[in-house]
Amino acid sequence: MHDVGAGWLMTSLAPDPFMVSLVQVSVVLPGFLLTLPAGALADIVDRRFYLLTAILWMALMAGGLGLITISGAVTPWSLVALTFGLGIGTAMMMPTFSALIPDLVPRKELTAAVTLSSISQNITRAVGPAIAGGVIALAGPGPVFLLNAISFTAIFIVIYRYRSKQPRSTLPSERFIGALQTGFRFFRQSPALQTIMIRSVAFFIMMSGLFAFLPLIVRQEVGAGPQIYGLLLASLGLGAVTLGLALPRFRTQFSSDTILMAGTIIGALALLGLAYIRSTILLVPVMFVAGGSWISGVSTLQVSTQLSLPAWIRARGISTFMFSFLGSMALGAASWGRLASATSTTIALSVAVVFGLLFGLAASRWKLSDYAEIDYSAAQPPGEPTSSFPLTPHDGPVMLNVEYLIDPTDRTAFEEAMRDVRRMRLRNGAVAWGLFQDADNEHRFIETFIDPTWLTHLRQQERVTVEDMEFKQVAEAFHRSTNPPKTSHFIARGAPKRRHYRFRM
Repeated sequence: MHDVGAGWLMTSLAPDPFMVSLVQVSVVLPGFLLTLPAGALADIVDRRFYLLTAILWMALMAGGLGLITISGAVTPWSLVALTFGLGIGTAMMMPTFSALIPDLVPRKELTAAVTLSSISQNITRAVGPAIAGGVIALAGPGPVFLLNAISFTAIFIVIYRYRSKQPRSTLPSERFIGALQTGFRFFRQSPALQTIMIRSVAFFIMMSGLFAFLPLIVRQEVGAGPQIYGLLLASLGLGAVTLGLALPRFRTQFSSDTILMAGTIIGALALLGLAYIRSTILLVPVMFVAGGSWISGVSTLQVSTQLSLPAWIRARGISTFMFSFLGSMALGAASWGRLASATSTTIALSVAVVFGLLFGLAASRWKLSDYAEIDYSAAQPPGEPTSSFPLTPHDGPVMLNVEYLIDPTDRTAFEEAMRDVRRMRLRNGAVAWGLFQDADNEHRFIETFIDPTWLTHLRQQERVTVEDMEFKQVAEAFHRSTNPPKTSHFIARGAPKRRHYRFRM
């Protein structure tokens, strides 16, 4: 409802294509800027309280915009500013909301649950615009914003009653900056998340033109009113819901990469239809097709994200996906809007299609299906490390040496297996890693890695996943001894306050 009201109001206040596209930018840009910090907070604070705070903020932004619109004091830039404020709340809420889904259903139902979440969002995309179009026709956009503010009451009640049943760690929560740093390290060592980000950018930059230009095309080039605008958005939502219901069946027959590429091609055709068709009757099926394309891309990427994350960093991982999603939408909307101001919406949308197809084809070499069967669920953690003398949580850095005895003929295969171990150590919190061979004994290899503190090392024990255990088992299979690899712990003493860790082989 807000998207319809804000987009339509801007076509009255400042009908320039760039200003109209700024409404879309103000919706998604806060997510680009804030979703990573939001994900870090969602992983370290009480998610229920955090969500309630975000919901109250959004209600205030929507209510304030409604009041100044009804009073006649709204300006183009106040509309952009308050929409930006609403986007801040959305950015804070989205990774937290998505991170709740795996807490509500077992892993085997996660794909269906994420798809259902996408369907429910697109039902609102169908119903909300229809309501908003009627309200705008009767009373203008101001009441739309007030209704949006009131609607947050229902969300507040649901979250207030929610009680998580997931076990919590007995260790102290991470600090905000440390949680951000851990999130960045995890992303650098996660090929699955990197693949998802590349595929997201390719899809969403192209599709951003749909939402940036639709209100302007309806009002100026089709010459229709808010009811038609609402009808077209309702058709978009209906297309998304229809295909969303069929997606579970498609996923049993086609890979995620095939579904995403099909969605890209269909979305490109829908954008071409929006670029050149100016008949309301024909635009309705075009938007229906665009909705199917949209949910095939969004749902596929969301499912891939959820399945590629262990529980301990879920909100931060989801925020990485949303960062690429919202950043691509903001960049695309601003770029296509500037191009349309200099040329026309038809040319801008045509360029977006060419860009999307070429970028999508180039990005298809990164396969989502390569990571679809990996098990990131928590494994039985190893025993908690002990010390012969008292240690505080902030003692450190902690250096760990793991000694392997390797047959020289297995050296190359062992080093290959240790690359996965390296990625696992750094992903779970280590700040340095190295593998060394004893110059006096070619059989003896030492794996060395450093955790910043003893508390970080304890957290690593809780972060072990089934995949991590498989990495270790493959590497330890090369160990030629009846005893397991020997692990030694060393605590830094007299280390300088400013530390630099260089080795990462």
